[in-house]
Amino acid sequence: MSDQPETDSQQPFIDHLIELRDRLLKTLLVVVVIFACMVPFAAEIYDFVADPLQARLAEGAGMIATEVTSPFFTPFKTTFVLAFFIAIPFVLYQAWAFIAPGLYQNERRFAVPLLVSSVILFYAGMTFAYFVVFPIIFDFFVGSAHADIQVMPDISRYLDLVLKLFFAFGFAFEIPIATVLLIWSGAVDPKTLASKRSYVIVGCFVVGMLLTPPDVISQSLLAVPMWLLFELGILLGRWIQSGSKASTEQDQGTSD
Repeated sequence: MSDQPETDSQQPFIDHLIELRDRLLKTLLVVVVIFACMVPFAAEIYDFVADPLQARLAEGAGMIATEVTSPFFTPFKTTFVLAFFIAIPFVLYQAWAFIAPGLYQNERRFAVPLLVSSVILFYAGMTFAYFVVFPIIFDFFVGSAHADIQVMPDISRYLDLVLKLFFAFGFAFEIPIATVLLIWSGAVDPKTLASKRSYVIVGCFVVGMLLTPPDVISQSLLAVPMWLLFELGILLGRWIQSGSKASTEQDQGTSD
């Protein structure tokens, strides 16, 4: 293979890869710094995450560790994931800064509200999971245990469950943003999305079945908010689309 100088079409692509690498490294550095600051409070953080289940166990009962390393690593794993959650605004900002140069000026004015809304909705999903979903599903599971069975969950398995639910509800609450972006980009119009509502509802329950514990309550607690957020996304998409059309017509009238 002969050595040839890079063409103009190749160089920008490499520049984009370098920029993407730099932004990923910055994101990782921020997460690590936040994690390092929170390590001294790892035990308290895990207690806070475990409280929704711990408060519903029988008096004198507690969680157990079936692996030798679990009592040491589980609190640190919890703290690291929480550090990532706290860094979400910075993560989304880095993503926005990476794609912003490719946006038109009229598109950028929508980008900042979408960025802020993404952060708020992600945290809203996590909050909904912790304060609404966890109490309901843990009441159901603990209450359904036979009287002769003492519920003593494994701390590592519990953490895996709640982290999966945090991610599921956090990203599920991003549905309005995804819907708005589809409409905004012109990939689909609100009328077409509305006509697919029945398929979306079925899809929401399928996702709920895959991401939540195998019971109807948990699945519905994820699927119903997803559907309502989809409807919200259609409403916002219609509003943004009408605003864009009005702005375009105004610009055309000014140019005439």
